[in-house]
Amino acid sequence: MPPALTLPDGRSLPLDGGPLLMGIVNVTPDSFSDGGQLGSAEAAVAHGLRLIAEGAAIVDIGGELTRPGHATVDAATELARVLPVVAGLKARTEIPISIDTYKAEVAEAALAAGAAIVNDVWGARRDPRIAAVAAKAGAPLVLMHNRDAADASLDIFDEVIGFLEGSIAIATAAGVPRRQIAVDPGIGFGKTPRQNLDLIRELDRLSVLGCPILLGASRKSTLGLVTGRKVPAERLAATLSAHLYGASRGAAILRVHDVAPHVDALRVWAAIADETKVIP
Repeated sequence: MPPALTLPDGRSLPLDGGPLLMGIVNVTPDSFSDGGQLGSAEAAVAHGLRLIAEGAAIVDIGGELTRPGHATVDAATELARVLPVVAGLKARTEIPISIDTYKAEVAEAALAAGAAIVNDVWGARRDPRIAAVAAKAGAPLVLMHNRDAADASLDIFDEVIGFLEGSIAIATAAGVPRRQIAVDPGIGFGKTPRQNLDLIRELDRLSVLGCPILLGASRKSTLGLVTGRKVPAERLAATLSAHLYGASRGAAILRVHDVAPHVDALRVWAAIADETKVIP
């Protein structure tokens, strides 16, 4: 795994000091988790700044609901949602901004507005031009595994690794250096609950790809099934458990709704692991 990702402005985003937290800002009216609470640009910017103050190393801006079965939106609608947020955050923070999209047009405009990372939930499969957009900007590219439907008969590791190998090939052919690519197993996207849990349990198997691993289990429905928590916002404890387990299996980036509790959890985990750490 590379020790850092290089941002378009030349800064490095270190990956060797423990998992980085990517704070989620969904600018959608139909988000599964926040119910469209961040429907205005002003509210979304304020939320992003709050996540940064709590310890987010990256802020991920999304303008289209991407869970299975979601209603798609056109690029113009998505751009109208995300560009004011990207620009508003860029004007007020140096923290890298990630654009969560599978559309090359949206990624290109967001990068021009100040985003520094492209996070594609379809692994450059829905719109392969997105890889060339990231390459031209010098932006890191996150490639996520996705499926239209779950299939319990699959060997989920063969499926995910094979898909991501193909996505990496698309990206590198378009000019994205392999050291600039992160991979995401896509928890909750076209997988059974058991497959989701298996991927977290053996997340380190994805290290064969030679790329940093991003894990995003925050508030996902599988956690609700395990705990009986039907309201996504009530799945914090479950999320922390899944993410700490994933971190112990090599996750370099955790994509989260709740930054402050993750900061605390990771600090305690690190203190336990470091027997030389002096506690006041």
